[in-house]
Amino acid sequence: MTEIFGYPIPVILGQLMLGLVNGSFYAMLSLGLAVIFGLLGVVNFAHGAFYMLGAFAALIGLDAFGINYWVALVLSPLVVGAFGIVLERLLLRHLYKLDPLYGLLLTFGLALIFEGVMRYRFGASGTTYPVPDALQGVLNLGFMILPVYRAWVIVASLVICFVTWFTIERTRLGATLRAATENPRLVQSFGINVPIIVMLTYGAGVGLAALAGVLSAPVIQVSPLMGTSVVVVVFAVVVIGGMGSILGAIVSGLVLGMVEGFTKVIYPEASNIVVFVIMAIVLVLRPAGLFGRE
Repeated sequence: MTEIFGYPIPVILGQLMLGLVNGSFYAMLSLGLAVIFGLLGVVNFAHGAFYMLGAFAALIGLDAFGINYWVALVLSPLVVGAFGIVLERLLLRHLYKLDPLYGLLLTFGLALIFEGVMRYRFGASGTTYPVPDALQGVLNLGFMILPVYRAWVIVASLVICFVTWFTIERTRLGATLRAATENPRLVQSFGINVPIIVMLTYGAGVGLAALAGVLSAPVIQVSPLMGTSVVVVVFAVVVIGGMGSILGAIVSGLVLGMVEGFTKVIYPEASNIVVFVIMAIVLVLRPAGLFGRE
Protein backbone atom coordinates (compact mmCIF):
# COMPACT_ATOMS: atom_id res chain seq x y z
CA MET A 1 0.00 0.00 0.00
CA THR A 2 1.30 3.44 -0.96
CA GLU A 3 2.42 5.52 1.99
CA ILE A 4 3.05 9.21 2.66
CA PHE A 5 5.47 10.06 5.49
CA GLY A 6 5.23 6.42 6.53
CA TYR A 7 1.42 6.44 6.84
CA PRO A 8 -1.02 4.66 4.50
CA ILE A 9 -2.89 6.98 2.12
CA PRO A 10 -6.34 5.95 3.49
CA VAL A 11 -5.25 7.14 6.94
CA ILE A 12 -4.08 10.46 5.49
CA LEU A 13 -7.28 10.92 3.49
CA GLY A 14 -9.44 10.09 6.50
CA GLN A 15 -7.68 12.64 8.66
CA LEU A 16 -7.95 15.26 5.92
CA MET A 17 -11.69 14.64 5.75
CA LEU A 18 -12.03 15.08 9.51
CA GLY A 19 -9.91 18.21 9.21
CA LEU A 20 -12.32 19.48 6.56
CA VAL A 21 -15.14 19.18 9.12
CA ASN A 22 -13.21 21.42 11.53
CA GLY A 23 -12.30 23.66 8.61
CA SER A 24 -16.00 24.06 7.84
CA PHE A 25 -16.57 25.53 11.29
CA TYR A 26 -13.46 27.71 10.95
CA ALA A 27 -14.72 28.98 7.58
CA MET A 28 -18.18 29.89 8.88
CA LEU A 29 -16.87 31.62 11.99
CA SER A 30 -14.14 33.40 10.04
CA LEU A 31 -16.74 34.48 7.50
CA GLY A 32 -18.82 36.19 10.17
CA LEU A 33 -15.74 37.93 11.55
CA ALA A 34 -14.67 39.05 8.09
CA VAL A 35 -18.14 40.44 7.33
CA ILE A 36 -18.20 42.47 10.55
CA PHE A 37 -14.63 43.75 10.25
CA GLY A 38 -14.64 44.24 6.48
CA LEU A 39 -17.90 46.20 6.43
CA LEU A 40 -17.94 47.82 9.87
CA GLY A 41 -14.29 47.89 10.95
CA VAL A 42 -15.12 46.23 14.29
CA VAL A 43 -12.80 43.54 15.68
CA ASN A 44 -15.58 41.42 17.18
CA PHE A 45 -13.90 39.42 19.95
CA ALA A 46 -17.34 38.34 21.19
CA HIS A 47 -17.73 36.18 18.07
CA GLY A 48 -16.87 32.99 19.97
CA ALA A 49 -19.45 33.88 22.61
CA PHE A 50 -22.16 34.29 19.96
CA TYR A 51 -21.11 30.91 18.54
CA MET A 52 -21.63 29.45 22.02
CA LEU A 53 -24.97 31.25 22.46
CA GLY A 54 -26.20 29.80 19.15
CA ALA A 55 -25.51 26.27 20.37
CA PHE A 56 -27.17 26.96 23.73
CA ALA A 57 -30.18 28.54 22.03
CA ALA A 58 -30.70 25.27 20.12
CA LEU A 59 -30.19 23.21 23.28
CA ILE A 60 -32.56 25.30 25.40
CA GLY A 61 -35.11 25.34 22.60
CA LEU A 62 -35.04 21.54 22.47
CA ASP A 63 -35.18 20.96 26.24
CA ALA A 64 -37.67 23.68 27.17
CA PHE A 65 -39.89 24.01 24.10
CA GLY A 66 -39.32 20.84 22.08
CA ILE A 67 -37.91 22.81 19.12
CA ASN A 68 -36.22 20.33 16.80
CA TYR A 69 -32.87 20.70 15.05
CA TRP A 70 -34.23 21.92 11.72
CA VAL A 71 -36.26 24.71 13.29
CA ALA A 72 -33.30 25.62 15.51
CA LEU A 73 -31.12 26.07 12.42
CA VAL A 74 -33.36 28.98 11.45
CA LEU A 75 -34.59 30.24 14.81
CA SER A 76 -31.34 30.29 16.81
CA PRO A 77 -29.41 32.54 14.36
CA LEU A 78 -32.41 34.89 14.24
CA VAL A 79 -32.64 35.12 18.04
CA VAL A 80 -28.89 35.56 18.58
CA GLY A 81 -28.67 37.93 15.60
CA ALA A 82 -31.46 40.06 17.11
CA PHE A 83 -29.56 40.10 20.41
CA GLY A 84 -26.47 41.25 18.50
CA ILE A 85 -28.48 44.04 16.90
CA VAL A 86 -29.55 45.27 20.35
CA LEU A 87 -25.93 45.34 21.48
CA GLU A 88 -24.91 47.18 18.32
CA ARG A 89 -27.56 49.86 18.87
CA LEU A 90 -26.78 50.25 22.57
CA LEU A 91 -22.99 49.99 22.60
CA LEU A 92 -21.03 49.40 19.41
CA ARG A 93 -22.45 52.23 17.30
CA HIS A 94 -20.75 54.74 19.59
CA LEU A 95 -17.30 53.34 18.71
CA TYR A 96 -17.31 53.31 14.90
CA LYS A 97 -15.35 56.55 14.57
CA LEU A 98 -12.81 55.54 17.22
CA ASP A 99 -9.74 53.32 17.02
CA PRO A 100 -10.69 49.63 16.42
CA LEU A 101 -8.96 48.83 19.71
CA TYR A 102 -11.96 50.23 21.59
CA GLY A 103 -14.31 47.85 19.79
CA LEU A 104 -11.99 44.93 20.52
CA LEU A 105 -11.89 45.77 24.24
CA LEU A 106 -15.66 46.20 24.42
CA THR A 107 -16.44 42.93 22.64
CA PHE A 108 -13.81 41.11 24.71
CA GLY A 109 -15.55 42.32 27.85
CA LEU A 110 -18.93 41.25 26.47
CA ALA A 111 -17.52 37.79 25.72
CA LEU A 112 -16.37 37.42 29.34
CA ILE A 113 -19.80 38.52 30.59
CA PHE A 114 -21.68 36.06 28.36
CA GLU A 115 -19.37 33.21 29.30
CA GLY A 116 -19.66 34.01 33.01
CA VAL A 117 -23.46 34.17 32.90
CA MET A 118 -23.72 30.85 31.05
CA ARG A 119 -21.26 29.17 33.43
CA TYR A 120 -23.29 30.39 36.40
CA ARG A 121 -26.51 29.10 34.85
CA PHE A 122 -25.37 25.83 33.26
CA GLY A 123 -22.00 25.03 34.84
CA ALA A 124 -18.71 24.44 33.08
CA SER A 125 -19.34 20.83 32.05
CA GLY A 126 -20.60 20.13 28.56
CA THR A 127 -24.01 18.86 27.47
CA THR A 128 -24.73 16.72 24.44
CA TYR A 129 -27.16 17.68 21.68
CA PRO A 130 -28.73 14.73 19.82
CA VAL A 131 -28.05 14.16 16.14
CA PRO A 132 -31.35 14.50 14.22
CA ASP A 133 -32.82 11.21 13.00
CA ALA A 134 -32.52 12.15 9.33
CA LEU A 135 -28.75 12.64 9.68
CA GLN A 136 -27.85 9.53 11.65
CA GLY A 137 -25.83 6.70 10.19
CA VAL A 138 -22.54 6.57 8.30
CA LEU A 139 -21.17 6.79 4.75
CA ASN A 140 -18.57 4.35 3.45
CA LEU A 141 -16.12 6.46 1.42
CA GLY A 142 -13.79 3.56 0.78
CA PHE A 143 -10.89 5.05 2.71
CA MET A 144 -12.94 5.81 5.83
CA ILE A 145 -16.35 5.57 7.47
CA LEU A 146 -17.74 9.12 7.69
CA PRO A 147 -20.76 9.91 9.89
CA VAL A 148 -23.61 11.35 7.82
CA TYR A 149 -23.89 14.35 10.12
CA ARG A 150 -20.29 15.38 9.51
CA ALA A 151 -20.86 15.13 5.76
CA TRP A 152 -23.91 17.37 6.23
CA VAL A 153 -21.78 19.92 8.12
CA ILE A 154 -19.32 20.13 5.22
CA VAL A 155 -22.04 20.54 2.59
CA ALA A 156 -24.09 23.02 4.64
CA SER A 157 -21.11 25.22 5.47
CA LEU A 158 -19.94 25.30 1.85
CA VAL A 159 -23.40 26.36 0.69
CA ILE A 160 -23.70 29.03 3.40
CA CYS A 161 -20.23 30.40 2.67
CA PHE A 162 -20.87 30.56 -1.07
CA VAL A 163 -24.25 32.28 -0.65
CA THR A 164 -22.74 34.84 1.72
CA TRP A 165 -19.78 35.54 -0.56
CA PHE A 166 -22.02 35.82 -3.62
CA THR A 167 -24.43 38.17 -1.83
CA ILE A 168 -21.69 40.54 -0.70
CA GLU A 169 -19.45 40.45 -3.76
CA ARG A 170 -21.81 39.89 -6.70
CA THR A 171 -25.20 41.44 -5.91
CA ARG A 172 -26.60 44.95 -5.75
CA LEU A 173 -27.32 44.49 -2.05
CA GLY A 174 -23.66 43.69 -1.41
CA ALA A 175 -22.56 46.72 -3.42
CA THR A 176 -24.87 48.88 -1.31
CA LEU A 177 -23.44 47.42 1.89
CA ARG A 178 -19.87 48.12 0.82
CA ALA A 179 -20.71 51.62 -0.35
CA ALA A 180 -22.57 52.39 2.89
CA THR A 181 -19.49 51.59 4.94
CA GLU A 182 -16.93 53.24 2.65
CA ASN A 183 -18.86 56.48 1.98
CA PRO A 184 -21.94 56.62 4.24
CA ARG A 185 -22.68 60.30 3.57
CA LEU A 186 -22.91 59.74 -0.19
CA VAL A 187 -25.13 56.66 0.22
CA GLN A 188 -27.33 58.56 2.69
CA SER A 189 -27.89 61.24 0.05
CA PHE A 190 -29.62 58.61 -2.12
CA GLY A 191 -32.22 58.09 0.59
CA ILE A 192 -30.71 54.87 1.99
CA ASN A 193 -30.82 54.49 5.77
CA VAL A 194 -27.17 53.72 6.49
CA PRO A 195 -27.53 53.09 10.27
CA ILE A 196 -30.14 50.42 9.54
CA ILE A 197 -27.81 48.76 7.03
CA VAL A 198 -24.93 48.80 9.52
CA MET A 199 -27.18 47.38 12.24
CA LEU A 200 -28.44 44.55 10.03
CA THR A 201 -24.91 43.77 8.84
CA TYR A 202 -23.71 43.26 12.40
CA GLY A 203 -26.76 41.14 13.14
CA ALA A 204 -26.03 39.00 10.07
CA GLY A 205 -22.42 38.46 11.12
CA VAL A 206 -23.52 37.46 14.61
CA GLY A 207 -26.19 35.19 13.11
CA LEU A 208 -23.51 33.37 11.09
CA ALA A 209 -21.64 32.64 14.32
CA ALA A 210 -24.84 31.35 15.94
CA LEU A 211 -25.58 29.18 12.90
CA ALA A 212 -22.11 27.63 13.20
CA GLY A 213 -22.92 26.98 16.86
CA VAL A 214 -26.10 25.09 15.98
CA LEU A 215 -24.25 23.03 13.35
CA SER A 216 -21.52 22.15 15.85
CA ALA A 217 -23.87 21.25 18.73
CA PRO A 218 -24.29 17.55 17.75
CA VAL A 219 -20.55 17.21 17.07
CA ILE A 220 -19.00 18.66 20.23
CA GLN A 221 -20.07 19.19 23.81
CA VAL A 222 -22.23 22.30 24.22
CA SER A 223 -20.57 24.25 27.03
CA PRO A 224 -19.93 27.89 28.02
CA LEU A 225 -16.25 27.40 27.16
CA MET A 226 -16.77 26.20 23.58
CA GLY A 227 -16.43 29.69 22.11
CA THR A 228 -13.25 30.53 24.00
CA SER A 229 -11.52 27.41 22.70
CA VAL A 230 -12.14 28.26 19.04
CA VAL A 231 -12.17 32.06 18.74
CA VAL A 232 -8.37 32.48 18.96
CA VAL A 233 -7.86 29.97 16.14
CA VAL A 234 -10.55 31.70 14.09
CA PHE A 235 -8.85 35.07 14.53
CA ALA A 236 -5.62 33.50 13.28
CA VAL A 237 -7.50 32.14 10.27
CA VAL A 238 -8.90 35.61 9.50
CA VAL A 239 -5.46 37.18 9.76
CA ILE A 240 -4.02 34.57 7.39
CA GLY A 241 -6.81 35.07 4.87
CA GLY A 242 -6.69 38.85 5.18
CA MET A 243 -8.69 40.97 7.61
CA GLY A 244 -12.00 41.82 5.99
CA SER A 245 -11.55 39.47 3.01
CA ILE A 246 -14.67 37.31 2.59
CA LEU A 247 -13.03 34.90 0.14
CA GLY A 248 -9.87 34.78 2.26
CA ALA A 249 -11.85 33.78 5.35
CA ILE A 250 -13.61 30.93 3.53
CA VAL A 251 -10.57 29.51 1.74
CA SER A 252 -8.23 29.88 4.72
CA GLY A 253 -10.72 28.27 7.09
CA LEU A 254 -11.21 25.20 4.93
CA VAL A 255 -7.53 24.77 4.01
CA LEU A 256 -6.20 25.33 7.53
CA GLY A 257 -8.68 22.82 8.92
CA MET A 258 -7.22 20.20 6.57
CA VAL A 259 -3.65 21.29 7.38
CA GLU A 260 -4.45 20.85 11.06
CA GLY A 261 -5.90 17.40 10.37
CA PHE A 262 -2.84 16.38 8.31
CA THR A 263 -0.54 17.57 11.09
CA LYS A 264 -2.36 15.35 13.59
CA VAL A 265 -1.18 12.37 11.54
CA ILE A 266 2.45 13.23 10.84
CA TYR A 267 3.26 15.23 14.00
CA PRO A 268 0.36 15.29 16.53
CA GLU A 269 2.24 17.47 19.03
CA ALA A 270 2.25 20.37 16.55
CA SER A 271 -1.44 20.19 15.57
CA ASN A 272 -2.46 22.79 18.16
CA ILE A 273 0.09 25.37 17.01
CA VAL A 274 0.40 24.80 13.26
CA VAL A 275 -2.22 27.49 12.47
CA PHE A 276 -0.33 30.06 14.54
CA VAL A 277 3.00 29.11 12.94
CA ILE A 278 1.43 29.65 9.51
CA MET A 279 -0.01 32.96 10.72
CA ALA A 280 3.45 34.14 11.83
CA ILE A 281 4.96 33.20 8.46
CA VAL A 282 2.18 34.95 6.54
CA LEU A 283 2.51 38.11 8.65
CA VAL A 284 6.23 38.25 7.91
CA LEU A 285 5.89 37.63 4.17
CA ARG A 286 2.55 39.34 3.49
CA PRO A 287 1.23 41.40 6.45
CA ALA A 288 -2.12 42.07 4.72
CA GLY A 289 -2.88 38.34 4.52
CA LEU A 290 -3.09 36.01 1.55
CA PHE A 291 -6.23 37.63 0.12
CA GLY A 292 -6.06 41.02 1.84
CA ARG A 293 -5.30 44.36 0.28
CA GLU A 294 -2.00 46.04 1.03
